[in-house]
Amino acid sequence: MKVFYFAWVKARTGMGSEEIELPPDVKDLGGLVDWLAQRSPGHAAAFADRETVKAAVNHEYAELDHPIVPTDEVAFFPPVTGG
Repeated sequence: MKVFYFAWVKARTGMGSEEIELPPDVKDLGGLVDWLAQRSPGHAAAFADRETVKAAVNHEYAELDHPIVPTDEVAFFPPVTGG
């Protein structure tokens, strides 16, 4: 699975993207966030407030209960505002 990080999520994880092997027990975005948060102190900091981080699966906004599969592309980013 390809995972992308943007803005302060990227700064905290220390990477713009990574290729991961999705653990078999991770079935949705919430499970992925939980798993990613355990990978490093930077990941833990990035996902410390799950309500603040937004996500997209295959370029579509998604909630934490959205199902995922190993072939998905997931992006995490801060809230976006217009102006």
